[in-house]
Amino acid sequence: MIKKWQYAAVAALMAASPLVEAKQRVCVFDILGTGGDGFNSAKDYAIEMQKHGGDLELKVYIDERVAVEDFRTGQCDAVMATALRTRVFNPLSAALDSAGASTVVRNGKVDMTGSYEVVRKTIQTFASPKAAALMVQGNYEVGGVVPLGAAYAFVNDRQISNLEAASGKRVAAFDHDKAQAQLIQRVGARPVVADVTNFGTMFNNGNVDVIMAPSIAFKPLELYKGLGNKGAVHRFPMTILTYQMIIKRDKFPEGYGQKSREVWLSRFDNVLELTKRADLTIPAKFWMDPSEAEVERYVTLMRDGRLDMADRGFYDKKGLKIIKRVRCDVNPSASDCSQSTETW
Repeated sequence: MIKKWQYAAVAALMAASPLVEAKQRVCVFDILGTGGDGFNSAKDYAIEMQKHGGDLELKVYIDERVAVEDFRTGQCDAVMATALRTRVFNPLSAALDSAGASTVVRNGKVDMTGSYEVVRKTIQTFASPKAAALMVQGNYEVGGVVPLGAAYAFVNDRQISNLEAASGKRVAAFDHDKAQAQLIQRVGARPVVADVTNFGTMFNNGNVDVIMAPSIAFKPLELYKGLGNKGAVHRFPMTILTYQMIIKRDKFPEGYGQKSREVWLSRFDNVLELTKRADLTIPAKFWMDPSEAEVERYVTLMRDGRLDMADRGFYDKKGLKIIKRVRCDVNPSASDCSQSTETW
């Protein structure tokens, strides 16, 4: 016969060891909703993770701010969004999106293959079991990282062809990314508060002169309207944006985060192909290539900006240190690889 004290012991044990819920809800940001590549990738991921204890219910959001807020307040157990938004949950992995952190330059020209290789190797580092502790911050854990594509400067006038020409111009700056506004001010431009829901419209309506956006936004946001007959897209990656998954550890089986990172890593090439195709959707007439001198200036400007933003606490120093190590492994001849910057 089971005694009362035994019932009490079982009840106490159950209270101390909460069960993983049968289903985990995932907030998925995709500006195109259920028809977007992000949501489609999430559906494929959900199917694959069933064999690793995931029973995922996907909820799509076209407003990134709402997706992340619903995750933060407990309405979702995981979120998929840009690193600009997920930085609050793990600033180290979000360091990949720091200005110029993954940009590789060879012989005065941007090497996009090399730049994406930096992103790949950094994500491989993050997905290694040895880095597992770095992917955890409290109850939050990075569940995966994939490239979203290079962020280019879209300008409404080709005369905005260099840093001097950008002085005094209005540049859209996301309200949740304080580093962005600081970097814009460093070149003498004027940051104008915007978010992912309206920055494209602001550009198309002439409320700002410059926006930073990946090529995947060109068609959906109809950015050709803002470019008009005089605009251009600078073929220089200000950064390579990433799409990151953050999970709440107590809502998933033990070891789920590690397996999730490995699964997203295995999908790197598929996702990268989507970003490369997006570059081709921008007509050749809009592209503008910087001179060798301008490329070197941009690299220096972004490096100085990263150091400044790290000292101010906007960028994660340990993350930047890891990325520099990878960047110099890919391109050891880069000038800063023989310098003590970003080594903290």
